[in-house]
Amino acid sequence: MPKSSHSPISQRSQKSSSFVQRHIGPNSDDIQQMLEVLGLQNLNSLIDKTVPQGIRLNKTLKLPAAQSEYAALAKLKQIAAKNQVCRSYIGTGYYDCITPPVIQRNILENPGWYTAYTPYQPEIAQGRLEALLNFQTMIIDLTGLEIANASLLDEATAAAEAMGLSYGVCKNQANAYFVSDDCHPQTIDVLQTRAKPLGIKIIIGDHQTYDFTEPIFGAILQYPASDGTIYDYRAFIEKAHAEGALVTVAADPLSLALLTPPGEFGADIAVGSTQRFGIPLGFGGPHAAYFATKEQYKRQVPGRIVGVSKDAQGKPALRLALQTREQHIRREKATSNICTAQVLLAVMASMYAVYHGADGIRNIAENVHQLTVTLATGLKRLGYNIGSEHFFDTLRVELGTNSFEGILEACQGRNINLRIFDATSVGISLDETTTAEDVIDLWQIFAGTDHLPFTIEELSPSSHLLLPRTSNYLTHPVFNRYHSETELLRYLHQLETKDLSLTTSMIPLGSCTMKLNATSEMIPVSWEEFGKIHPFAPPSQTRGYQILFQQLEAWLAEITGFAGVSLQPNAGSQGEYTGLLVIRQYHETCGEGHRNICLIPSSAHGTNPASAVMCGMKVVAVACDADGNIDLDDLKAKAEKHSQQLAALMVTYPSTHGVFEEGIQEICAVVHGHGGQVYMDGANMNAQVGICRPGDIGADVCHLNLHKTFCIPHGGGGPGMGPIGVAEHLVPFLPGHPVIPTNQHSQIGAVAAAPWGSASILVISWMYIAMMGAEGLTHATKVAILNANYIAHRLKDYYPVLYKGKNDLVAHECILDLRLLKKSASIEIDDIAKRLIDYGFHAPTVSWPVAGTIMVEPTESESKAELDRFCEALIAIRGEISAIESGKMDIQDNLLKNAPHTAQSLILGEWNHDYSREQAAYPAPWTREYKFWPNVGRIDAAFGDRNFVCSCLPMEAYQ
Repeated sequence: MPKSSHSPISQRSQKSSSFVQRHIGPNSDDIQQMLEVLGLQNLNSLIDKTVPQGIRLNKTLKLPAAQSEYAALAKLKQIAAKNQVCRSYIGTGYYDCITPPVIQRNILENPGWYTAYTPYQPEIAQGRLEALLNFQTMIIDLTGLEIANASLLDEATAAAEAMGLSYGVCKNQANAYFVSDDCHPQTIDVLQTRAKPLGIKIIIGDHQTYDFTEPIFGAILQYPASDGTIYDYRAFIEKAHAEGALVTVAADPLSLALLTPPGEFGADIAVGSTQRFGIPLGFGGPHAAYFATKEQYKRQVPGRIVGVSKDAQGKPALRLALQTREQHIRREKATSNICTAQVLLAVMASMYAVYHGADGIRNIAENVHQLTVTLATGLKRLGYNIGSEHFFDTLRVELGTNSFEGILEACQGRNINLRIFDATSVGISLDETTTAEDVIDLWQIFAGTDHLPFTIEELSPSSHLLLPRTSNYLTHPVFNRYHSETELLRYLHQLETKDLSLTTSMIPLGSCTMKLNATSEMIPVSWEEFGKIHPFAPPSQTRGYQILFQQLEAWLAEITGFAGVSLQPNAGSQGEYTGLLVIRQYHETCGEGHRNICLIPSSAHGTNPASAVMCGMKVVAVACDADGNIDLDDLKAKAEKHSQQLAALMVTYPSTHGVFEEGIQEICAVVHGHGGQVYMDGANMNAQVGICRPGDIGADVCHLNLHKTFCIPHGGGGPGMGPIGVAEHLVPFLPGHPVIPTNQHSQIGAVAAAPWGSASILVISWMYIAMMGAEGLTHATKVAILNANYIAHRLKDYYPVLYKGKNDLVAHECILDLRLLKKSASIEIDDIAKRLIDYGFHAPTVSWPVAGTIMVEPTESESKAELDRFCEALIAIRGEISAIESGKMDIQDNLLKNAPHTAQSLILGEWNHDYSREQAAYPAPWTREYKFWPNVGRIDAAFGDRNFVCSCLPMEAYQ
């Protein structure tokens, strides 16, 4: 066979764009060797046999030429320079803050933290889980409620989740939800967006005058209010409870260091953002929202909760518990589609509290509040009225019409942003970075002169906080031990070493695309030009961001074949939801609002039906055939049956079974023929880029997981980004925003708190596309498909490959069938998952989409050597299973049932097993060179379910 793979990447272009071969693991010799194993001549012949000819993109994507890492960074720096970093006192839920450098360098900029996956394999995620347990404990302490989850996407969507929980558990049959007009505008808009398809009536009003004549199932209040006022909500909450309604309080966590927590004055739920706990503004994100409630609602809490259990040796161990994630979503009965947290940001926020402790947090809060009181006192001396006597960090200043323009002009001259309420009043929110000099600057602006009639030293105002806090918080030792940088640095490193990330080995998760998150892609996230921009800063100050968005939207539109893109959805689940909302609104505008049936294949990811239900649709399952493809006859029958009501089909492509379905165009045509729209789940887009395009195939909408295909790292379980692309006829229905318009004609409102979602991490995907170029992206797709087929071929004699395409090939992932091993050796899927840890690998996706199987996706970034190590590990494990089948090893006491093996279990106590310590600890040659040691043994999930604890245990529990 010839030695060339005939890749479209020529040797010359590889040299001119060195990043391509740095991103792609196998070199040209590796590629040729793998092709020979498969009996193929070149990569193009692989694609010809894998991807249906009818959907192939027979042209090169129109993208800018690939740039080197250095050139791309220089270009992005030029774009960043067009952003203007100002002092923003806009508030509205977003505040400048100080990220402790030890946290920035050792978490935010550390691949040991940001390349880890969601902690579904808890034995190799104890570090993240402990940091998240700290986060939950911090939130429980600050809010005064009983349980908290491990974070949500942003404050506005957390508020929407609170509305959903309230709607689900309230027994009074009401259909209306009260929203205080003192809530942040973006929160109100997201609540309205979420309520409409569910038929929930939103009542926006003044909590002080609302008379409850219309029954409500719940209410939400802002604390402090959006204009800074601190209200005593106890009377309102008592009335709401008398009506059987649940009350949510959206609370600023820093203010709770000084104010009575919501749980102490009767709130049922508290939500908010922990952004000001050391997380950069980032033009809106990513930030970790929080969600806390009473223990009686623990099974309705959205997202993930970290719980305490024990391992096989009885040692306390952490795991995810009570989570509405993939395997646990109640599909068509779901109340939430959330399967993502903001883990990396929650970890940062928790470590901010660990570093500062209760005294440090209180000092920061007191300093912010004292400066605000001082500012208010000076403004009053200058003749201005302040909106409220009770405030924490935000003032509403009444101007009068004469001074409005002059003050805004003076602000512009000093690079200062205020919040504009109307033509006669502005808002000023101070933060951790505010100094006495900043306060003087503000006085000079309002005085219209640099010569003030007083000095700051003359003013010694006292605080008059309404509802001051009397209870303690952050009392656990973890918040009182690591206050020096040395101690925190060691604690962070200790936690990091308990986790397996991409810095350790490949993470071969099917459907989750754990690929290289290149350092050059990550560097711009820390640039101040992107990080210190308020999401509601004037557009004149964010020209760099606008260029970034325009270019990225154009590139994604070209890659997907769509006419328009929205970057607002800040998770894959949010992208699904937004895409279906767009379809729903399109039908409504066409006078066909009765279309509410959503066809979904039985193999679909659990978020698919959950998203449909949240959009007010009814889910109808479509069967799959013996080859794992959508059953065309069943699809046609159900499309015909529901023809008048058909709204959409949700389809993943390549399929969740890891094959390019030959009938995808016919599938789309059937749905269109009955008046429906086709929503494509973009989870498997890594197999399409440059090869085929959703828009050409027949999809009307597709969401993209930027944290999969486009290199935003998974961050241990978040952040993610889920923008959507849409066909021309759906562009008018893309999301808008109430503060910064993103779509002037939007009819669905906002789906996230910030106009462009988690804007600061979009630089990662921009860098990836800029450095790869069209040829590099296409080559990456081909190698991803090659790597998956190489693994499938190497393992097929040991584990049957469940589904293949017509030429006996898979797409970018393969499903290995382990079900017969239960009968032959009493080996469960978890036994293999845990034994892989002893070999130094994260398990593939387990028992999804088919129970008793594993789904493997190697991505293009893994080298042939790493693929071979992974295959050799699974082959060796099959040999260990054979020893059980033949009776050479005990059916219960064996290498798999006892995995993973910790150092402690190998060294301490007697060794009573029939296998050796060496077999347990060093099962493969590479484990002798570098050994990843799990911190805990196999975790008892059932014990954790029976003994649910979601906050830090007292230290004696660890003795």
